[in-house]
Amino acid sequence: MRLLRLGLKNYRNCTDLNLELKSRKTLIIGKNAQGKTNILESVYFLSDLKSPRTSTVSDLIQFGKEGFQLSATVEKNNTEIDLDYSLGLDKKRIIKVNQVKTTPKNFKSVIKTVLFSTKDLLLLRGAPQDRRDWLDRAISQIYPAYDERLSKYEKIRIQKNNLLKSECIDEALLEIFNEQMTITGANIIFLRKKFLKEISKIAAKKHNIISTTEEFSLNYTCPFDEINDISEYLKQQLEERHGEEIARHQACVGPHRDDIEFKINGLDAVKFASQGQQRTLVLSLKLSELEIIREKTGFSPILLLDDVLAELDETRQNYLLRSIEDDTQTIITSVDTVLFEEEFLQDVVIYKIENGGLVE
Repeated sequence: MRLLRLGLKNYRNCTDLNLELKSRKTLIIGKNAQGKTNILESVYFLSDLKSPRTSTVSDLIQFGKEGFQLSATVEKNNTEIDLDYSLGLDKKRIIKVNQVKTTPKNFKSVIKTVLFSTKDLLLLRGAPQDRRDWLDRAISQIYPAYDERLSKYEKIRIQKNNLLKSECIDEALLEIFNEQMTITGANIIFLRKKFLKEISKIAAKKHNIISTTEEFSLNYTCPFDEINDISEYLKQQLEERHGEEIARHQACVGPHRDDIEFKINGLDAVKFASQGQQRTLVLSLKLSELEIIREKTGFSPILLLDDVLAELDETRQNYLLRSIEDDTQTIITSVDTVLFEEEFLQDVVIYKIENGGLVE
């Protein structure tokens, strides 16, 4: 899989930008706030129909414009595929594959991406929601039906919250919502734990290569692995915290409240790991995400590195760049080329961006 062409029109500060990706490695350089990250964000958006920077899609429309358009040509299985996305101020979107309107599921199946940004380096110290978002997005690229399960669960959760906020709570209806959340929630947790078990094996090896002496492990909030045990665990938790949910007027049990615990040598990495140790851990996770998507889908995802090299020391920079497989298309943003070795830059196409446009 390879992205051959990318077009942005009225997207953020990019009025009319067209990029030909002539090499497996593309480096986009420029000062801050010139549009480097917007380009990577647009590629991510085409793979997920979501932005990693905002939950409001209309925020992506350039100020003063009526909408934005994204287009791309992807080579997959020796066949070129055209993607087109447009959104107007009326929030009506049009998505097409090869000029034919399609479903979000089909659209998202064309491109797979792994984004590694400075924000990801704060994954461990961020909120549990940040870690759940990372986990859910990674799983969705491997199991497309997972998105549907998340959406179904979210609808049930919102309905339950609305019921818990009402003056008179219908206990029979609440029991129905709890049963639905138990079934759907158990499926979500089962897939989360399955994915974490697989990725942790890969990440532990990569982490050990960088650190040489440290052992990495992770734990998920729910202590059970089998779906029936997870379901019983959720049911028990819902019964025990029934009064709390009524008092707080919100659902307090389920995958929407879960978290991941990262450990280095058995100690909580958030509390006891240095900044360097935490960055090694996140770097290992991101490279493992890349590997597991390739293994499960048969395609190497596009690696998007957003100004992340400047935040890594030389050892971690070198490990990251040397870990990138030849078949992995990589798009990197940086202020300049200083951080890159001459050997790495030999087969890299470099673009300079200024005020949302390319400059010679």
